[in-house]
Amino acid sequence: MRSLMALILLSAVFHSQPTEAYCFNIAGEKNRIDPLLLKSIAIQESNLNQHAINLSGNKLKRSKDYGLMQINSLHIPQLKKKGIIKTERDLLNKPCLNVQIAAEILSQHLHICGRNWECLGSYNAGFARSQKRTREIYAKKIRKIYTTLYHERKSRKNENAHYLANVKMVR
Repeated sequence: MRSLMALILLSAVFHSQPTEAYCFNIAGEKNRIDPLLLKSIAIQESNLNQHAINLSGNKLKRSKDYGLMQINSLHIPQLKKKGIIKTERDLLNKPCLNVQIAAEILSQHLHICGRNWECLGSYNAGFARSQKRTREIYAKKIRKIYTTLYHERKSRKNENAHYLANVKMVR
């Protein structure tokens, strides 16, 4: 009985993932982007709030950002045309879809300007030369979050390995 309980506990430790982690993993794998990087962006963009809506832009050109990854409204006409979403609400009510769309957008950006931190900043600030400093600031924020998450993940793996080393299976 003890060995069965230990196996159940181990299974829970290694196989349970919140839906959010699953979404980042799937989108990351599909788009060849580290899921931790996608989660870092979601933390910066919405603090992991799938229902977040924010205004962006300046007084002359306002837009809205939707959901976990803050998908900008400029993408909505194309997403509707392709049948990916029906309304803006889909970006709020389907967090995995929101993450997948963001990963595809980021993947397109990285294809254009390369896999580097400044290019990652284009996810938030676009490609205009005048936005170089904004891209750098955004990338620095993402890098800080990413580094923190990376070290937390590494620490958890070490804790799990330590736990496994100390579990006694009784027959």
